[in-house]
Amino acid sequence: MSEASPCLSCGACCSHFRVSFFWGECASAGGSVPDDLVAPISPSRVAMLGTDCKPTRCVGLVGEVGSQVSCAIYHERSSTCREFEASWTDGLANPDCDAARAAFGLAPLEPRFDELYFEQSA
Repeated sequence: MSEASPCLSCGACCSHFRVSFFWGECASAGGSVPDDLVAPISPSRVAMLGTDCKPTRCVGLVGEVGSQVSCAIYHERSSTCREFEASWTDGLANPDCDAARAAFGLAPLEPRFDELYFEQSA
């Protein structure tokens, strides 16, 4: 049985970390990230607007952190976002996920009971 991603009720990573990546991921270079949503940070790297300054909040984040969120450019998001996983997604804690959640007063995610049960019985 699959449950909704915990990311849909979090969004802390999108409001805590700078989201930087190679400029070649931008639409004008043949990638998918809309050019008007990034700022240059070096000759070869860009960052999502809103994550290049403090307070941090990605321009693509919709909703309230810790309540209900989504990504306005989910299908066009960068590799940095695609590669970031919530804790326990692959059976391992993600200290960066935990740190972002803590910055917003959210408890770290815990492994689901059914995952623990199947790991222990294998």
